[in-house]
Amino acid sequence: MNGKKVKYIIAGIIAILVGYIIYDSSSQPTVNDLKGNFKEVALYRNPNNTGPILRIYAVTVQGEPWEEMQKYGDLMPYTKYGNTKVFFFQEGKSVPASLVLEEPNFDAQFQQNCIARYEKDANGQVSLSKKPFNP
Repeated sequence: MNGKKVKYIIAGIIAILVGYIIYDSSSQPTVNDLKGNFKEVALYRNPNNTGPILRIYAVTVQGEPWEEMQKYGDLMPYTKYGNTKVFFFQEGKSVPASLVLEEPNFDAQFQQNCIARYEKDANGQVSLSKKPFNP
């Protein structure tokens, strides 16, 4: 093999690899691909950038697509040793416009409308609780 052929083969391999990387990164699933018409209505993120990062979301959803809620939570940002919570509310019912760090993270008047809570804790453990505020 002459040197020119080797250069073309290497260039072709690099072009295929770059093409695959671009395709793979642009074809990752997003929350828009999920069924349930999810809409983020409130977000809290603690201002501490040196310690654990805490994220809390309030999201409306159509119906009760439990598996899609799990996937939605899995797609939310998470920082190692941090905590991510997503509270799901039925679309059309009243939802909190703001969230706070202190439990239960929003005004108690909205608890009856919360249909699920997703949480990924500091150890990376994931849980999805149905009707978390109803006994």
